[in-house]
Amino acid sequence: MSADSPIRQPVFHARGLTKTYTMGEVTVSALRGVDLDLYAGEFVVLLGASGSGKSTLLNILGGLDAPTSGEVACQGHVLTGAGEDALTRFRRTSVGFVFQFYNLIPSLTALENVALVTDIASDPMAPEEALALVGLSARQHHFPAQLSGGEQQRVAIARAIAKRPAVLLCDEPTGALDSQTGVLVLQALEHIHHSTGALTVVITHNAVIAGMADRVIHLSDGRIAREVLNPQPQAAAELRW
Repeated sequence: MSADSPIRQPVFHARGLTKTYTMGEVTVSALRGVDLDLYAGEFVVLLGASGSGKSTLLNILGGLDAPTSGEVACQGHVLTGAGEDALTRFRRTSVGFVFQFYNLIPSLTALENVALVTDIASDPMAPEEALALVGLSARQHHFPAQLSGGEQQRVAIARAIAKRPAVLLCDEPTGALDSQTGVLVLQALEHIHHSTGALTVVITHNAVIAGMADRVIHLSDGRIAREVLNPQPQAAAELRW
């Protein structure tokens, strides 16, 4: 890199992350010294089998859990050791979460579920705009019980991105869906990623989804086993399950 080249600053910068759990007399090491940088505009897949440490890593990046040792920073702000008030502000302003299960409130419509986030965000999208981005304008006044699983997951995605987060963290977003419905959800994520430019991180055990990624990070036994750059990511509609 020349002296005049701009230095690319990561959104997430993590070094030496470990996480151990003690259950009775048994100690389980979920992470074993993870170093990781994630950059704005990337679509990253964390790929690994159950127990590889990918969910633990995602939870630490999202401020839902703390490492046993090591340090993680987001946009230059160190999260390690931050108090709960600071972590709550971080999660509220900077991170959108999408989980395997949709966590929608049954008594609220799709629009009202999204508005729960926009009502407390500092610079939100209109709930209608967020639902339009995931293709659900015609379903905004339906309750979760009136929506398919894929539609409910797309409401959850709309809710996650409505606050305009810098980071979208997705934990097995298609894990509870059949392949056809899963592709529709991935297409929604793809559209959101291109529309907003947010760093998008998806954890999965499904190697097919890795075809969408700019970068695939393989985890095994709590460590990064390897990273693969993908210069020509596939469109979600092109994936073959």
